[in-house]
Amino acid sequence: MTTTELTMARDPRIRLFRIDIPQADLDDLAHRLAHSRFPAPLPGDDWDTGVPVAYLRELADHWEHHYDWRAEEAALNAYPQFLTEIDGQTIHFLHVRSPEPDAVPLLMTHGWPGSFVEFLDVIPTLSDPRANSGDARDAFHLIIPSLPGFGFSQPVTDAGWTTTRIAAVWSELMRRLGYDRYGTQGGDIGAAVSPEVGRVDPERVIGVHVNGGPGPMPPLPLDDEELAALSDVDRDRVHRIETFMHEEFGYIAIQSTRPQTLAYGLTDSPIGQLAWIIDKFREWTHPRKMLPHNIIDRDRLLTNVMTYWLTGTAGSAAYVGYAQPGNWGAPTVRSTVPTGTIAFAHDIGIRRYAETENTITHWVDVPGRGGHFAAMEEPDLLVEDVRSFFRSLRPADVGRQI
Repeated sequence: MTTTELTMARDPRIRLFRIDIPQADLDDLAHRLAHSRFPAPLPGDDWDTGVPVAYLRELADHWEHHYDWRAEEAALNAYPQFLTEIDGQTIHFLHVRSPEPDAVPLLMTHGWPGSFVEFLDVIPTLSDPRANSGDARDAFHLIIPSLPGFGFSQPVTDAGWTTTRIAAVWSELMRRLGYDRYGTQGGDIGAAVSPEVGRVDPERVIGVHVNGGPGPMPPLPLDDEELAALSDVDRDRVHRIETFMHEEFGYIAIQSTRPQTLAYGLTDSPIGQLAWIIDKFREWTHPRKMLPHNIIDRDRLLTNVMTYWLTGTAGSAAYVGYAQPGNWGAPTVRSTVPTGTIAFAHDIGIRRYAETENTITHWVDVPGRGGHFAAMEEPDLLVEDVRSFFRSLRPADVGRQI
């Protein structure tokens, strides 16, 4: 059976999905881009006050005249995609079965301002290592959902989408797909949801892998004694957290308090949506002073933006990611599931604090390379670390579907 046939046979509530954007929507986007109104540059027109006008004009020009959505759409549709309703919410997901029958099912969760597009560069090597100069024993079946309220999972219609609720939905998704044992992986919001899946479903989750760190954050401000006990790498991370709180916290303040007000501008203006997302890709990729399209392919950046624009989910994504009360960042029960982390140069995870809530069995620091968007910036390093972490956690029958 094909991936599509097998997936749909497991549960009749799962239905096949293909991205097929009406041409009228693309024509509307082209019209808006052609008639965009840019602000006057602020003094200096540099990144200190936000995305420079000169840079955004150049990127928007590429979007209008050179970017080919239909080619990108076809590439996305090369992977089997599905929809299902869980807990009253439409969930969109990719399900890429490995040709290796003993592959480990791996549930991968993206973050903000990302999407399932984040994982496109790791799908081939994780799912089919034999065809990509790897070891067949490192193969994974990949399940890559869009977070509730993000992209093709459609806007949420009710409140309360905490990490625990999302984790419960992910657990049910894996049950519907027939996976008895599986691992999880994620970054950003995915690095909060993935460990929570282990808490919700500890009997079935064999391991949790995150890039950036599973939390919690250090209890700032730290006293001199606490700082002295940290390594140089960790002290640098504390300093960067403090800098972030002073210089970059504004977007969280807006999204967590007025997501609906913000959504009007982002949903109505493709230039506004582009700027809001590109600002974060410049700040969070590594090295920071390099332009984001020199780190991540320009069309890939735009395809990620398109998942927000075409679905009108800017407000809903902000609401789920930042405006929810409940357990975002709250103290939580320590997970007993083996947990691994790869922390790149931009990341701020600190092991001694992560160990208070997680059973850390694997921690790799990569101080000189990589930023927040690991699967897009350093796909090879991420893939190798995921493989390394899960090698010792593979039960003999983990890849089978029940």
